[in-house]
Amino acid sequence: MKITAQEEYGLRLLVRIASCNNANGMSIPQLSEAEGLTPHYVAKLTRILRLAGFIKSTPGNIGGYLLALPAKEIVINNVLKALGGPLYDNGFCGNHAGTMKLCTHSVDCSARSLWQMIQYTIDQLLDKVTLYDLINPEKTSAKILEQLLINGIKDEQVVE
Repeated sequence: MKITAQEEYGLRLLVRIASCNNANGMSIPQLSEAEGLTPHYVAKLTRILRLAGFIKSTPGNIGGYLLALPAKEIVINNVLKALGGPLYDNGFCGNHAGTMKLCTHSVDCSARSLWQMIQYTIDQLLDKVTLYDLINPEKTSAKILEQLLINGIKDEQVVE
């Protein structure tokens, strides 16, 4: 399991835009310089984020990118899926069938159960994290995320 560069940099750009206090937002050159990315790559990532409805552009030569929704309404799970897709989806087995058309384990696969459980667990946590939780200094965000995790574990224990 790996977090892709597109997911990492796209999320960082979104946090940067959310933290911006300028009414015109941040331009591609500003985002490029702030994050150490090429303008071309920033343009690609902002296009994905804009098409997914997380950011909007402001017109003109002093225009830039702003959040399209309040930070509390932007769920990180949705952002990561827009940038890279889920870790596991139904097409996963077809993409990893080896040299055959169908996976030899397509009928009975305990590994598939593991991937589904991991995806479910990740979704449960990331559905609780919003962009608002991440636009703080690292120590504050870490405490917020730790509390979300602890509360999630407590919620699971109550269900059992």
